[in-house]
Amino acid sequence: MAAGDVTATEYGRTTIANMRRTIQGGLSEQIRSIVSDGDILCQPDVWEGSLAAQHRGSWPNTSTQLREAVDELTRLNELFNKINADIMAAGGNAV
Repeated sequence: MAAGDVTATEYGRTTIANMRRTIQGGLSEQIRSIVSDGDILCQPDVWEGSLAAQHRGSWPNTSTQLREAVDELTRLNELFNKINADIMAAGGNAV
């Protein structure tokens, strides 16, 4: 295969389509909702006790990881859009 060639198997195109549907179908919004709910549960006037204290101690790290996951999903979806455009430009059947 020459540099710049684009090829994709049917399995690859199907897999990309599945991932795009999942990302575009609300996965990022669901993660944002979890982050929001986790932030609310960090408020002592909403939830207090030993498990609440545990949550408040670990939540900043978890929240950061979830926010980074949303950012990565956005980048991944943009990459899938580029891949799809490359396949179309190469004359393939894009997903």
